[in-house]
Parts: sequence; structure tokens; C-alpha cells
Amino acid sequence: MPEQVMRIALGQFNQATDERLKFAAQIGVKGVLLNTPKLPGEKRWEFMDLVQLRTTIENYGLQLEALENVPVTFYREAMLGLPQRDEQIENYRETIRNMGRAGIPILGYHWMPNQVWRTSRTTPGRGGALVTSFDMELAKNAPLSFGRVYPEEEMWANYDYFMKAVLPVAEESGVKLALHPDDPPVESLGGVARLFRNFEGFRRAMEDVAPSPNHGLDFCMGCWSEMGEPVPDVVRYFASRGKIFYVHFRDVQGVVPKFAECFIGEGNQDVVKVMKALKESGFTGFLIDDHVPAIVDDTDWHHRGRAHATGYLQGLLRAVEALA
Repeated sequence: MPEQVMRIALGQFNQATDERLKFAAQIGVKGVLLNTPKLPGEKRWEFMDLVQLRTTIENYGLQLEALENVPVTFYREAMLGLPQRDEQIENYRETIRNMGRAGIPILGYHWMPNQVWRTSRTTPGRGGALVTSFDMELAKNAPLSFGRVYPEEEMWANYDYFMKAVLPVAEESGVKLALHPDDPPVESLGGVARLFRNFEGFRRAMEDVAPSPNHGLDFCMGCWSEMGEPVPDVVRYFASRGKIFYVHFRDVQGVVPKFAECFIGEGNQDVVKVMKALKESGFTGFLIDDHVPAIVDDTDWHHRGRAHATGYLQGLLRAVEALA
């Protein structure tokens, strides 16, 4: 199991290739997260595939910290409350069981059946690096994603039904479920209400709908920055309660309804204050980069941008620890 100290890991790629694992080891991290890993299975992940993924990573001297996001097709009908939701939920429960059997401690998840939205993926950032951006004015007339409107209380009812079914299995299996914010955190997109767009949505999920030591946050600083929430205060609230399992340490310029992603250190947040809030609140999970800008001559998995972000985080964490 990963050591229980605040640490920097590498994340947001979907294949445990020789190139990517060597890169992780060479830049000095001890663990990795895979996002929607390319594994066999059209409905769930199987035990032996998960074991082999874990051992592949461990053979490079690294830990598999977490898996983030099953394919959205695994549980989209569950999110929307459609006829096959019980079948999808049972497969999701079996995926959790298999992760527990394979010794993989965290499964990140989201509640966005129509996923992350951006209105541009080629917005010029610092020095001409390409970043993603969102402008609600450009998205407001989008057609319905699934043929009708899914209002907020219906989405809450679907979420309650889902969590009542899967959370006990996570507890029995020793797997933690980490909830990611809606991105962008607006009221509705494509006719689908977004529940996890503000502090109250997360408080309701963690304290009312599904309270459990095995249920917490994938704390995406970028999404909280998009919301315009006081990020250090939110960190203290959830981290002091043991509810932040890991962190996406990224930032944006601007808030909803219009924002653009950016390099760490040039966004809305004072990143020193956020890191200090994590440290002072007793956070002992891992932090990863996320949505890094596309730097000149980068690879398709943005290893140059990830090297910059990871080095920045390593130095920031060491400095904050030295001040403690």
C-alpha cells in the first residue's frame, strides 16, 4: 500500500506503457494514477486484468495509487435512471469487488453522464501553449444530450439509488470511492442537471446521502477554482474531516460562466495557501497534475507539460513542509 504521507504522484494517462512508467520513475514520483485505463471488458473490469495492471506498475518500482473513472458507458444508464441501471450497478459493484481483491485502494468517479465540456481546446495560453477553455454563452443552446431534460431532483434521486447500492460493497471490499466535481460546474448542460457544482452539493453527498469513511473527494482544485469558491477554506472543511482522498492540482483563469485553463501558479488560486491548507488539515493523500497545457513539441500525452507541473508540485510541497 502507498505510504500515508502527503506526496506527489503522476496521473491522467490511460496506459501503463514502458515509456510512461519510466518517465514517472525518472521524474521522482513513487506512485501513479490511471484515468479510464484501457482494460478488457465492455461492462466491468475483471480481477486478473486488474492484478496484471498493478504488477506491471509495481515492476517499475511504482505504486498504483488509484484508478479514476470506469468508462462512462459502464454506468451511464445508472446515472440517468434508465431501464438497465440495475444491471449496470451490479457490474459496477463487481468492479469494486475485483479492485478490492486486486489490492487497488481507490476508485475515482464522477456524476456527469454527458461528461466534461469545453468550448475550445486550442485557446492560446502563456507563450502560445494551447489550453482548454469554456464559455457558457457558446454552450447555452446545446441540444439535449439524451432526448429530454433531467432535472436536479431526479439526478439526486438517481445518485441516492446508486450510492445505496455501491457504497456498502466498497466498504466490504476496502475500496474508497472518490467523487470528482462537475466540470464545468454549471447548473445544467445539454438538459442534464449538474449536482456537484458547489460546496452544498458535496456537503449533501458526503454528509446526507452517502456518509462513510470509504466515501470522499477527488478534490479537483481547478473545478473548485472555476466555481469561485474559497478554495483554502473548502480544503480545510473537507480535509479536516478525512474527506479528501487525492487532489487534482490545477488551476484556471476566470470563473463560470467563462474560464480558461493555465499553468500552475498563474491562475485564480494562491497555490502556496492551498498547499498549506492541505498540510495543516492533516491531508495524507497524493496530488497529481491535471489538464496540463500543450507545450511546444509535446507528446500526445503531454509529458513536457506534466514534467513542468510535477516538478512545480514537488518543489511547492517541499517548501511548505519546510515551513511547517
